Amino acid sequence: MTRDFAIRPARQADKNALTELCMRSKQSNGYDDTFMEACTDELRVRDSWISEDDFWVAEAADGSLVGCIRLSSDMDSGGELETCFVAPDYKGKGVGRALFQTLEFQARKIGLRHIELDADPFAEAFYARMGFETTGRSPSGSIPGRTLPRMRMELR
Repeated sequence: MTRDFAIRPARQADKNALTELCMRSKQSNGYDDTFMEACTDELRVRDSWISEDDFWVAEAADGSLVGCIRLSSDMDSGGELETCFVAPDYKGKGVGRALFQTLEFQARKIGLRHIELDADPFAEAFYARMGFETTGRSPSGSIPGRTLPRMRMELR
């Protein structure tokens, strides 16, 4: 299968397109407008995410952004998968896996021993296929009373 996208580091100029991608991808899981409005601030891409974290995008041949993934690593020997979204039309086409492989390679390169994340319930199965195990629940950053699967992957 030939990939019709390339992985590259995110740039500050991508910020608005990345925010739009995150919102579109999240809503494609069936969330209504009220839910999405509650998530708007949490999903808005910040300059610091691009300048301080390891943040990659999947870019289609036409220059559109079709996926993104972000790793922060200020934890003691571990990292946090902070952002992972794929454009609805590109789900199931290897974009998420390619982005995750890039993130995992970087995590190993910088010596992390594990990666953790709070998963959207619709993405929990994807992360399990990537090697994560659900370890508990975490409070949502956007919806009071909602909890998310807390997941962890050991890097051996």
